[in-house]
Parts: sequence; structure tokens; C-alpha cells
Amino acid sequence: MTTTLSDFEIVKAKSRHLRGGIADGLVDPVTGAISDDDGKLLKFHGSYQQDDRDLRDERRKQKLEPAFSFMIRARLPGGVVTPAQWLVFDRLAREHGNGSLRITTRQTFQWHGIIKRKLKPTIAAIHDALSTTIAACGDVVRTVVSTANPVESPAHAITYGWAAHLSEHLAPKTRAYHEIWLDGEQLVGEEVEPLYGPTYLPRKFKIGLAIPPLNDIDVFAQDLGLIAIIERGVLLGFNVAIGGGMGATHGDPTTYPRLASVMGFVTPEQLTAVAEGVVAVQRDWGNRSERKHARLKYTIDHRGLDAFKVELESRLGFALQPQRPYSFDHNGDRYGWIEGHDGRWHLTLHIESGRLADVGERRWLSGMRELAQVHTGDFRLTCNQNVIVANVAAADRARIDAIVHAYDLDAYVSNRGIRSHAVACVALPTCGLAMAESERYLPSFLSKLEAQLERHGLADAPILLRLSGCPNGCSRPYLGEIALVGRAPGRYDLRLGADFRGQRLNRVYRENIDEVAILGILDGLFARYAAERNNGEGFGDFLTRVDVIPVEAAPQAARQIPLQVSA
Repeated sequence: MTTTLSDFEIVKAKSRHLRGGIADGLVDPVTGAISDDDGKLLKFHGSYQQDDRDLRDERRKQKLEPAFSFMIRARLPGGVVTPAQWLVFDRLAREHGNGSLRITTRQTFQWHGIIKRKLKPTIAAIHDALSTTIAACGDVVRTVVSTANPVESPAHAITYGWAAHLSEHLAPKTRAYHEIWLDGEQLVGEEVEPLYGPTYLPRKFKIGLAIPPLNDIDVFAQDLGLIAIIERGVLLGFNVAIGGGMGATHGDPTTYPRLASVMGFVTPEQLTAVAEGVVAVQRDWGNRSERKHARLKYTIDHRGLDAFKVELESRLGFALQPQRPYSFDHNGDRYGWIEGHDGRWHLTLHIESGRLADVGERRWLSGMRELAQVHTGDFRLTCNQNVIVANVAAADRARIDAIVHAYDLDAYVSNRGIRSHAVACVALPTCGLAMAESERYLPSFLSKLEAQLERHGLADAPILLRLSGCPNGCSRPYLGEIALVGRAPGRYDLRLGADFRGQRLNRVYRENIDEVAILGILDGLFARYAAERNNGEGFGDFLTRVDVIPVEAAPQAARQIPLQVSA
């Protein structure tokens, strides 16, 4: 069967294991950009080329090229950052970037506003801080995420260890990264990628490990979700869920969000082989002709979960065991101080949209810098864009609290309900895919929602809000009890009805509406919720119970998508 490869696949095949012309493009003085093909390859090295969309029209009128810059993303498995690393990352944000650190929904940092001549020294400095950016983006296994507090029990620490191991084990082995960014010796002769091969994966691949009852990583949004099964403090193994993914395309019903399907249980000793096996089957079975159908979720829905499992087990040489019982109670973060099993303490801070910057009276970047200068434990980034000051000795709590209060980082104390659980993607002005505002819109939108909720006696209701500037779903909007997905400037799809456990997708309630319409709809629904809800019933659960949002009858696997073609 003849396969027509997408343009991206051809670029990868010709790239000499991700080298392309990146090195030459970095030193081209004529432009602040690199070529389109090298921009595709740059993602594998942890960076996206962007431009300031607020300035596009004005620069076009002046016959200037766009205001190009680069976003850099670190690879931080499990979101663990040492104080020494934090101080380096902070310095890079101020000296090379736009003065902010952005916590992402995958437990890592992004730096925005890096101009081309600063790109190489920034990546080199991240490496010198004992971190990396390799495979933080691109068609590879990206940063492996894990339940954010891995020291609640010994088994939590072991589970984090597996996240770090898988992140390292499944990283690309190409020497291109060292050659381009670290002035490493250029390879002479052939190079082999033992897992990925010359064209890597058909699309990005996300892995996450969750520890019930907390689903703070949204495990069912992962290509490979691993649910830790712990009994009496002992890690027995993991339930394996495959085929999750959030991306979609407006107007194309062949693209859609999907929750991962649990297909069995594996012991810790089997985990590495199973993870590698799932990646390898997707490498071989995934669609390489149409990128919008190239994620694992489409492979599963086209081939069938049973067929995928049979293929996986035939490669492994052993069968997966039946899944073990588990239960999630919510997918938000737990704020304030929590004591670990070893008597050390962990303070979760709420960081709106994950943006750490000094803007006006809010000096969060400076506050976190001061914490890093005195903290003797470490920091943990969460998939809900927050930060945990982790492993604090009891005697040091007062000093940490004093700094947190001095820099107004203690908003978690006064935040109520919906504000505590709001997540927004970056969107404009830097994201090239954004159709509408998200991060910049969140503060004003939240204030208007809070006024409505207060009026209905719902100010403390823990409602999960997600905002996304486009349907690609970086903020996991399809798992929000309320979600806005951008259509055009000032216009969104309003989606409703997910649960607060990350186990049910929401559905479109109204398409392409403005703020007035959105607030009008929500005001009426809040009134009903206040009057008709059951004790302890979540907003999304209420909407489905009273049939405002009917639960989808057709199983996801029944969706029709175009025939996939193996490379």
C-alpha cells in the first residue's frame, strides 16, 4: 500500500535526526526568524517560533517583518525544581525573556519573548542548571507528568521516580541537541534512534501518572495514563489507560477530544516495557499522512482497543492483567499546608494562569525568587498551573509564610470557589494558533462570574472552569464543568457538563457566542443549580442529572474517522 506522507513527515525524514538547518538559521543576521522547516524541527528541541500578534498589523504597515521571538519549554518530569534551578530560571526570564515564568499545564516552565540571538545561550544555561529542553515539544514522548505531591507516602515518592525514569528512558537519543545548543562534537557516520527511528512519532505523545484519589494530572487526557494502585502504602502497579487527547478542529467532526480507555494492569517491573511497547505500536500504526488524525486516540478508534491490546501483548510476550479497582474524588489542587509521611510540610500556592511576573503591585516573580533563596527543600509545579513549596521543615514554616504573605502569594487563603480551580492557556498575543483571548481574558471573566455566583449564594461552590483560545486544548478545556473554547476575537463555544474528577467530557451547549450571551446562559443555570442541586452535587453533575447536558449515548470508538495509514 502506497503511503502519502505529510509535509511534516518529509521534513523529519530529511532532518538528519532533527538537525536540519537550525544551526545555520541561528546565525543568519538578516532575519529574526528561522525557516519554516527548521521551525518544525525546533519544536523537538523544546522551542516554538512565535511573533507578537498585537504588533502584526502595525509592523506590516511599516513593511517590517513580524516581531519574532521564541518560546522555550523545559523538560521537568513530575514538575520538580530545585531552588538552585529556580534561581537560574528566574534570571533567564528577566535577562533573556519577557520578565515572566509561565507554569504550564504539564508541570513545567515556559519562557516567552526570547529573541533569536538569545535562544542558544538560554538553552545552554538551562542545561548547565541540570535540566534540559529536549523533547519538551515535538512528535515524541514529552515531559512525563505525575501527581504533584510525591512525598505524601513512600509509595508517592516511588511513583514520582517512575515518572522520572520513563521521561529519561523515552527521550530521543539524537546527538543533534548537544551539537546545536551545547557546542558538542559533531557526529561522524550514521546515527540510530533505537525507539523512534528516523521520523520519530506521528504526533506528540503524553504520559501521566496519577495517584488516586487525586486526579490532578487529568490522567484520562493522556495518550498513556498510568493509575497507581497502592495498598497499605505499597505500590502494587498501575492500571494502564491509552488513547486520551484534548485536541480538535472547529467544524471537523472527525476530530474530537477523547478520554483514555483503561485496558489492564501491570506490575512495576513490567511498566517500562509496556510504556515502550505502547509508544512503538503508535509509531508503527499511527497516521503519517494527515497530522490532525495522527494522535494515538485516532489509532485506537480506527483499529479498535482490542486489536491494539492484542498487538501490544504480542510484542511484549505477556498479557496485561485485569484492571484493579480505583476511585478519584477530584482533579483540582489542594491548597495550603499539607504534612507528608516523613513530618515535612508542603505549601500549595495558587498562581493565576501560572504566570509569575512582577506587574504593578503584584510581585510574584520576586516573591518566588526570595523563597528560592531561603528554601532548603524543593518546588513542585502542578498540572493546574500552581506551585508547591515542598519538603519544608516544621521550624521553617513561619519564615515561608512570612515571605508568601509579603508578596501576596497567599491568595489561596481568600480565593473562593471557581477562582481556585480556573485554568487558562496562554493564547494571544504569542500563540500562533489562538483564535480568541484566554489568559488575558480570565481575570475579567472570573470577576463577572464571581458576581453572579455571589448573587445566587454559590460563591464557595468549587466549579471547574477552563479557558482555551482555540480548540487544540492545551488547558484541557473539554474536562471543565464550564469551558470556553475560542472561535474568534470575543467569541467562544460554551461547553458544559464535565465532572470534577476528570472522568467525563463536557459537551457544546452553544457555539460561537459572545460574553453577553455566555453570562446570560450561565446566570440562568446558576440560579437553577442553587435551587435544585442535591447536597454535595457538583455543577457538572447537576447539569447532566437534570438533562441540561445529556450524557453522550454513542461510545467514542463508534465515531467515524478517515482510514489511517501506516508509514
